[in-house]
Order: sequence, then structure tokens, then C-alpha cells
Amino acid sequence: MATANLTLIEALRRTVRNLNSGKPYMWGHMGACNCGNLAQELTQLTKADIHAYALQGRGDWREQIEEYCPTSGLPMDLLIADLLQHGLTTTDLQHLERLSDPKVKNQIPLERRNQMRHNVREDVILYLQTWANVLEEELLAAMPLPDFERTPEGSLAVSLY
Repeated sequence: MATANLTLIEALRRTVRNLNSGKPYMWGHMGACNCGNLAQELTQLTKADIHAYALQGRGDWREQIEEYCPTSGLPMDLLIADLLQHGLTTTDLQHLERLSDPKVKNQIPLERRNQMRHNVREDVILYLQTWANVLEEELLAAMPLPDFERTPEGSLAVSLY
């Protein structure tokens, strides 16, 4: 799974806000689909730019990710490389396009999880919200917490080391 980091978590949350606010969503459009909407937030490219890059390659996101070559110089490969620099993996992107990461899906209530469709805006929003929450929990779990000690007077003191 992606490396938990604030930039990625915030991009996921902005993508959710945008989709909730009516930002264009079309699963068959490389710049306005699941990956396309997140890519817009992480790269500041437009949906038209992303779609144009994708048309220079072959296939949908899954196929382009499978053929990803970091040294090709192709625009879509440069875009994917940029997304990977934000902590994502190619597997994350493939899962996002199909809403299929087991770690994310297991956090979604069973009755909703079994009815999710990869090309339905509301399901994408739920998946992105859940994914952001999972990453946030991982990030918080990795942060060192201060040790608390009682002083001789009985109050708490914080020790950072």
C-alpha cells in the first residue's frame, strides 16, 4: 500500500471534496476517472492534459500502468512516475481504478462493500475517504508519542526521549 504521508492524504481528501462538489467524473475518461481525479490533485494537470497524455499510449489506466516504464519519456509514464513520487505504488493505482484494495475495502461496512461498483461516483468517494482514513491511521501509528511520567508532586511531565 501507499506510503502514508500528509500530501497524499490531503490529495485524497481534496479529491473527495471535489467529487462531492460536482467535479466532472467519468470512468471512461482517463483524466476524469478514479485515477484521473486523484492525478489532477497530485500533479495540478487538467483532466484534458491527463487524457491527452493517455491517448499517446495504449489502453486504460490498468494497461498503461502494466506497461509503465520509468525511462521511456512518454508523457503517461512521466505522469505515473510523478504519482509514485507522492507515495503511491503502481498496485495502488490499479486498485484505485477498480476500487479493489483489500485493506481499504475491509474498512468499508460489509453491506456497502459488496455492492460497490468501480464506476459509480458515490462508491469512488467512499473508497477515497476510507483510503485517506487508513493512511491517516498508519501515519499516526508511526509517529512517536511522548512518554508521560509523574513528578514527585503527582503532576504529569512529558519526556520526548
